Amino acid sequence: MTDEERTKAQRLARAIASDISLYNEQKIVKGIEQDNLFDVLKSELDEGRDLYRSRVSQEVFTGTNFFERAVVDIIVRGKAHVKSKIW
Repeated sequence: MTDEERTKAQRLARAIASDISLYNEQKIVKGIEQDNLFDVLKSELDEGRDLYRSRVSQEVFTGTNFFERAVVDIIVRGKAHVKSKIW
C-alpha cells in the first residue's frame, strides 16, 4: 500500500464517519446516554462500512482499521461531553 493510498483511505473513512455523525446527532447522543451506541447506529455503520469497502482496495480494507478508527475518533470522541455511564 502506498502512502497516497493510505492517506486517501484515511480521509475517506473520516469523511464517511463525519457524515454519519452529522446526520445522526440525536441517535448518537441517545446511544451514548443509553450505552447502546453501536446497536442504535448499526444500519448507518454497516452502510458506511460498505461504502468504504467499495472505494478502497481489498488490501486496505482487510489490512487496516481506518474505518473503525474514524468512527471512534469522530463519532465517539466527538461526543465525549455527553453524560454517560461508559465514561
